[in-house]
Amino acid sequence: MRILIADDHLVVRKGLINILSIKFPFATIGEVSTTEELIGEVFKEDWDIVISDIDMPGRSGLEAIQQIKQFRPKLPILILSFHSEHLYATRVLRAGASGYLKKDMAAEELVEAIHKIMAGKKYISATVAEMLAEDLDAPGSDVPHELLSDREFEILRQLATGKSIIEIAELFSISPSTVSTHRARILAKMHMKSNAELTLYVFENKLGESSPKPEK
Repeated sequence: MRILIADDHLVVRKGLINILSIKFPFATIGEVSTTEELIGEVFKEDWDIVISDIDMPGRSGLEAIQQIKQFRPKLPILILSFHSEHLYATRVLRAGASGYLKKDMAAEELVEAIHKIMAGKKYISATVAEMLAEDLDAPGSDVPHELLSDREFEILRQLATGKSIIEIAELFSISPSTVSTHRARILAKMHMKSNAELTLYVFENKLGESSPKPEK
């Protein structure tokens, strides 16, 4: 088995490598720390599964999933994130990921997820299963942020942290004018007029950072 780990925190990568080396002693395990390195490695080498964070330097993790699936549609991707399921789980599954786990999961759950995904199935927690069921029961959700594209959703969250247009452009490696265009679309779709309204919405709907990340 060839496993590729993508995470910008060294301590997380080494922890995962330690767990996987014990559970899969004959596996070849690679590691990268940015979305660009992840995409490059997937294009360059054949991997059996990718285990990736959603927040890394460079382009959006959601965008990376979509690009990987276009090039290698059968490559399973398991997302590990500090964010709660309600924030990203349905989006990453729609983007093509095979599963979503929070980083506070037990090692046994990670191993179970890998086995299930390698068998060609999806791995979702009970929380995510309930969310998906609710989506089916209520198609055409009128929740404003669900109307946003993945890139717009990412930019919404960054605007709510107080980042400037230029800072967001640098974060996602896009032009400031592109960020401004996305911001205008976000405001229009959500029927809002200012960053202050967007920030309040993100806070009230708990769309911001769900828990602190470890030091790199």
